[in-house]
Amino acid sequence: MPGEMILKIWDVEHGACAMLTHRSAYGVEGRLAMIDSGDNSTTGWKPSTYIKHYLKRNVLDYLFVTNADLDHISDLNNLWKEGITVSTFFRNRSVSPDVMRIIKEASGELTEDIERYLDIHAGYVYPVDVPFDESMGGISVRTFWNSTPPFYDTNNLSMVASFKYGPFKILFPGDLEEDGWLALLEQPAFRAELIDTTVLVASHHGRENGYCRALFDYCHPRAIVMSDKAIVHDTQGITQTYRQRVIDHWPNGVLVATTGKQRRVLTTRRDGWIQFNVNDRGDFTIYTECYG
Repeated sequence: MPGEMILKIWDVEHGACAMLTHRSAYGVEGRLAMIDSGDNSTTGWKPSTYIKHYLKRNVLDYLFVTNADLDHISDLNNLWKEGITVSTFFRNRSVSPDVMRIIKEASGELTEDIERYLDIHAGYVYPVDVPFDESMGGISVRTFWNSTPPFYDTNNLSMVASFKYGPFKILFPGDLEEDGWLALLEQPAFRAELIDTTVLVASHHGRENGYCRALFDYCHPRAIVMSDKAIVHDTQGITQTYRQRVIDHWPNGVLVATTGKQRRVLTTRRDGWIQFNVNDRGDFTIYTECYG
C-alpha cells in the first residue's frame, strides 16, 4: 500500500523496544505494533506512558516479545496499569506455559512483568481476529524459533521476527546465541528468509555470545543496529566484527539523514533512538535522536 513504514528503535539502554506503524500517503497512521517492551531507567522513558499519553492510544494492536527476560519486558505490566489493551501477542509458542514458568523460576525472582508475561503466554491462545499481514498497510512479518527440547534457556528460545515492507526487510532476533542461530539455520525456510535482509538488529545487544559467523553466509545487511548502553557484559566488544560483515558486501553502509554520515553500525548508546522511514519501493531514510 502506498505510504511509509515508520519503525523506531527506542533507546532503552541494555534492553529492547521498537514501535512500528504504517503511515498512509495522506499522513494517517494505522495500527500500532511494538517489538519488546523495555524501558529506560535512567531517563524514565516508558513505552506504556508514550503510547497512552503521547500517542493517545488505548490499544496496542500487536505486541511481539522476542525474549522472555526482563530487559525485553521491563515495562510490560504497565501497559495493563495504563489501561492499554493488547489485541494480539506474538512469542515463541512452542514452549508450554508450564515449562516457561519452570525456566523463569529457575532464573530468579518473578517480577510483576515476568508474571504478566507468563499470564499472557498462557492466555493468548485464541485465533487472531485481525491478522498482521492483512492489516498493517502492506507490512508483513515472519517468525521463527527453536523448541524444547533441545533448548531450555530463554536466549536460544528467542523468537526471531522478520518484518518486510516492499523490498525492505529488518530482522529482530531477540537474544539468540550461536547454538540457537545454528539450529535455526538448519531450517531451509529460515535461510531463505535471511536473504535480502536490509537491516539486522544485533542479537543480545551486541554481546559476543550473540554473534554467529555462519549467519552471514546468508544474511548481508546494509546496516546493523545495537540496542545497548555504556560497556557492560562485553557489549560492544564485537562491534568491529559486525562492521566488517557489513563492509564485506556494502562498503558504504547507509546514510544517516540526521548527520549526513555513512554508517555501518548504529547504536542506541551513541545515536539515541533510531528511526527508519521506508517507502513501498524499499527506499528508506534514517533519523537519529543524537548526532553520534
